[in-house]
Amino acid sequence: MDGKTLKPTKDYNPRWSADSYLAQALRRIGASEAMKHLLQASYREVKFELPLVRKDGSLAVFHGYRVQHNHSRGPFKGGIRYHPSVNWEHSHALASVMTWKTALMDIPFGGAKGGIDCDPAMLSSSELETLTKRFIAKLGPLVGPDQDILAPDMGTNAQTMAWLYDAYSQGQGDEPAVVTGKPVGLGGSYGRAEATGRGVAMVAAWAAQAEKLNLTGATVAIQGFGNVGSCAARFLAQRGAKVVAISDVRGGVYSGDGFDIETIIHSKEAGGKSASILELAGRGEAISNEELLTLGVDLLIPAAVGGVLHENNADQVKARLIVEGGNLPTTCGAAEILRDRGIPVVPDILANAGGVTVSYFEWAQNLQRYRWERETVQQRLEKTLKEAWDNVQKKAEEESLSYREAAYTIAVGRVKRAIELRGF
Repeated sequence: MDGKTLKPTKDYNPRWSADSYLAQALRRIGASEAMKHLLQASYREVKFELPLVRKDGSLAVFHGYRVQHNHSRGPFKGGIRYHPSVNWEHSHALASVMTWKTALMDIPFGGAKGGIDCDPAMLSSSELETLTKRFIAKLGPLVGPDQDILAPDMGTNAQTMAWLYDAYSQGQGDEPAVVTGKPVGLGGSYGRAEATGRGVAMVAAWAAQAEKLNLTGATVAIQGFGNVGSCAARFLAQRGAKVVAISDVRGGVYSGDGFDIETIIHSKEAGGKSASILELAGRGEAISNEELLTLGVDLLIPAAVGGVLHENNADQVKARLIVEGGNLPTTCGAAEILRDRGIPVVPDILANAGGVTVSYFEWAQNLQRYRWERETVQQRLEKTLKEAWDNVQKKAEEESLSYREAAYTIAVGRVKRAIELRGF
């Protein structure tokens, strides 16, 4: 989810996991064959070429994707990802995940996802701006405040959203609600940048309490120290947890004494973005990303790419609780292994939903042309996430389901009901 990422498992296809989790939920809610088709299929899938003349005069051809999965509960909503792995399969899987995420949060959106198959680290700022504005030009009338609202994802940020907003508004008039995650100076919401990581920390605290794990002094390992991972680390440390392992694309670092997260984040923001985690931490034992996943910690947060917890390493996980900061980090096979081993996993559609929740708040503020105070955003974020957590926990307890099974049952059931109410 955050900038440069780890490599997923070889041959990993995120759609396998997304479709498997959905299929299980469809069986639990007793969906008809016709309903299964409507819930599985995308409403619209778009692919187009994006030629770009590079600064050196060479021509590069990238591809843009947008999958609009379901809009039964409101306009399509989902991130824009810039990464070489962007393709049909990734876009469809993550678009469907967004459908279930917005339904679980009970916010009036559907699900979408897309992006460009580029490596933003290899492009200059001016090249990225050109590519971004051509992307929105190609999508044209398929996006808008009441049709499909874009947001940042892996490889994109507030600046990317500002370019999208500008390009769209050139032809449609001033429409800040077409994208969320914008800079505050262009209509962005207070608290949006840290919303996903803050939400991960909140949900982790509630889950720890439910699992009788004292968060004060609890050891935490976080794979992926981009925006989500670093913010989650900060808020967990503020709650008394001890972050003993962190990592980025180049590897990780471990210290049983824990790390001063504020100092590491400050160093990174002060110009250390090119430095490795080991250099930023200044101490500790160098470990691989694979080793981080199998540390004997209380709480494990995979906050990087999908498929990092799979059938070949799930039996080696020693964490007492897993909270998914990234999208689809756990394959369906791994989820079954972890459940059999008694390791609870809080799924991504609940754990990392803070981002889309505050994106909803930003969209609402843009439509009203009225900005909320930071405290209001934070209070409403906590209220929304807590209601979702309470619903999932109750469903899990009443029906002897895992947190993931409970979350998908609630979310898919809500979308099914919306389709039935609208007619098809």
